Amino acid sequence: MKLTATAAQELKNRRCWVEKISRLSGNFGVDAERVQQELAAEIQKDGLSSLLGHLRLCGMIPEGYAHDSSEEKLYSKYTDAVIHEAYAAMGFTSLVLKERADAADVECVCDGYSFVADAKAFRLSRTAKNQKDFKVQALDNWKRGKPFAMVVCPVYQLPARTSQIYQQAAARSVCVCTYTHLAVLVRHTESAGKIAAVSLLHNMFKAVEAMNPSQNAGAYWQTLNRTLLGSDDRLAAIWREEKISALESIQIAQEEALAFLAAERERIMRLSREEAVREVLKSRNIENRERAVKAVADNGLLELG
Repeated sequence: MKLTATAAQELKNRRCWVEKISRLSGNFGVDAERVQQELAAEIQKDGLSSLLGHLRLCGMIPEGYAHDSSEEKLYSKYTDAVIHEAYAAMGFTSLVLKERADAADVECVCDGYSFVADAKAFRLSRTAKNQKDFKVQALDNWKRGKPFAMVVCPVYQLPARTSQIYQQAAARSVCVCTYTHLAVLVRHTESAGKIAAVSLLHNMFKAVEAMNPSQNAGAYWQTLNRTLLGSDDRLAAIWREEKISALESIQIAQEEALAFLAAERERIMRLSREEAVREVLKSRNIENRERAVKAVADNGLLELG
């Protein structure tokens, strides 16, 4: 499928952001604040199209970022900033929280209700995901008195048949949502106004809360999607367009990931024997594991008493 001009521009902008996030200063707090400020400035300058581009593509962690690296952690803060901007565009007072442990990443309030939210992103190459990856139970604990919570995920990484996350979502009033749904809500804000968008999201929260807890993915998404689409006839056209954009985002994600993996395969094939040995030793973390082994000593507990 050939990319549309809009998708091609979104891909170009994504590449700039992937590179920008990889240029770390060494101070995570400063880098996270810079990412949030630069994202806000870009959206203010370029408008709705910029925000939609980020929403459509941010759910994929670049394959070039090492697992649990500084780049990966900063990318997580970038996704938090993206959903924060989406909620702000819809009319919520939104805040990206600075603390990382035992708390949600984004907090939103309006006149009628409030909620906490968390953005999820995954590598395309990651196949083994479990219910804990989606943080539904954790978000319930992190509500801090708020009635609702939302976890925003890339649509192509969500379980399509059965999963405990859907049962947990209904039982705990945690809306499992996609970046596609947020994009639709943001566009609905432009056509129908902020009051309508805020009210529609409230109805989506209440629809999840009223569900009979079940692991059935079809039942969950039919309820959520019908709540969204049934509120305004104008949403059907927006929904169709964002479904096409979701398909394009999968294509972009695949091409980006495959290009990196092909380049990585070629790089490895060109290594000398010595370079290959060093790389394997580094990947197995031999030196750090040796230091940990040598640090073990008698702690004196058996001498007490």
